[in-house]
Amino acid sequence: MRHYAGGVTDHVDQILDQWRAERPDLDLSGMAIIGRVSRLERSLRPRLEEVFGRHGLESWEFDVLATLRRSGPPFRLTAGELLDSMMISSGTVTHRINRLEERGLIRREADPDDGRIVLVALTDAGRELVDAAVADHTVNEARLVGGLTETEQRRLVALLRKLATSFADATPGC
Repeated sequence: MRHYAGGVTDHVDQILDQWRAERPDLDLSGMAIIGRVSRLERSLRPRLEEVFGRHGLESWEFDVLATLRRSGPPFRLTAGELLDSMMISSGTVTHRINRLEERGLIRREADPDDGRIVLVALTDAGRELVDAAVADHTVNEARLVGGLTETEQRRLVALLRKLATSFADATPGC
């Protein structure tokens, strides 16, 4: 096995070493990054969902409520704006709106400027719930990245932003 900066290795290093032994002709640089990003996502997802669950939310519910909350007063958007912001299908957004409306967390309203347009708005209960959940969520996320210094976090953010923007326009769902 190779030794890496700081002497730290992970499961992806083992996989890469195996591929190097079997296929030394391959460029594994992408696998080194994508493999780690994929493993991190699988590891982080349950830790994020645990916090949402403490608030009685699923991650998709939090996404809808947070999208409305961060839109600013009056905390309402059209279904199309929600769709664009969340990058999901129109059928999915309709289903999500219906479920959250049944729970009393959002409501549908007619657009005061154009009665043909339906707006999706946070209820007071929805706003209180998402405010509590996002406070816990940000603490949890800070804890999850706490293994990196502030400088390392800023560097990682810049690198991930650069990677994401390098293909975001050409890749559906990014």
